[in-house]
Amino acid sequence: MNMQSQIIVIGGPTASGKTAVAIEIAKQFNTEILSADSRQFYKELSVGTAVPSASELAKVKHHFIQSHSISEHINSGKFADLATPVLTDILKKNKVAIIVGGSGLFIKSLLEGLDEFPEIDEHTKANLKNEYATNGIEALKNELREKDFNYYSVVDLNNHQRILRALEVIRVSNNPYSSFLNQRKIKDFPTIKYLVIDIPRKELYERINARVDNMLANNLIEEVKSVYEFKDKSVLQTIGYKEIFEFLDGKIDLGESINQIKQHTRNYAKRQVTWFKNQGSYRFIAPNITEILSVLDI
Repeated sequence: MNMQSQIIVIGGPTASGKTAVAIEIAKQFNTEILSADSRQFYKELSVGTAVPSASELAKVKHHFIQSHSISEHINSGKFADLATPVLTDILKKNKVAIIVGGSGLFIKSLLEGLDEFPEIDEHTKANLKNEYATNGIEALKNELREKDFNYYSVVDLNNHQRILRALEVIRVSNNPYSSFLNQRKIKDFPTIKYLVIDIPRKELYERINARVDNMLANNLIEEVKSVYEFKDKSVLQTIGYKEIFEFLDGKIDLGESINQIKQHTRNYAKRQVTWFKNQGSYRFIAPNITEILSVLDI
């Protein structure tokens, strides 16, 4: 691989304008875009996932846009396995490769690798959730302390999701959760430049609200109806779909469903920004192509 090659990562929260920026940057370098948006992989989903338009896709070649069916769940590890040869091929043909998306963990898995954990069956997950709901967290804390004191001594004991996750792995593997940490594989990639599209929160929230309204105008409800039979799949337990499912099931009215989609999307965007800030490797920058190009200095 040419060591002068570079990977440009364009991350950011939903509705921040990542796609438009990535396309313009890709055109500057006459290269291709690898999408790392975990909801845009699925061909049955387009309205609710805000996939790039046909005209946008025609400007630059994209990878992993509606490339799989919802019957094939793509987690971060599988995405890394599938995307690594594609990324390598782009870098063989071009000096620059563009990765764009708001799914930070998928980007991290592809470029840096993640600790590998065993698959957790639904029965184990359900049992632990029931135990937590019935008996509270103390009994589960005690189990973690007994089976993996190393992790117990460092985990946030007030975060029940982390306790449950650790016990899922312990019960399935019969090994301490801590034994799976810090085992990631070293990735052999060229220079990587990490950018996050940064816009004022008020503007971001206005964009989110407008995007949801536009999705509804473009038949979001009909799209959700078309995948209703698959609503229990994890890929559809996501914002914009789960709220419409609740409306279709008569649990809430349409107005409440729409309000929830907007609120949940705003909350999600806030979490995305926090995740990128916590990584330390991302530079936050306004969606100004001239400024971005000057920062890239390629």
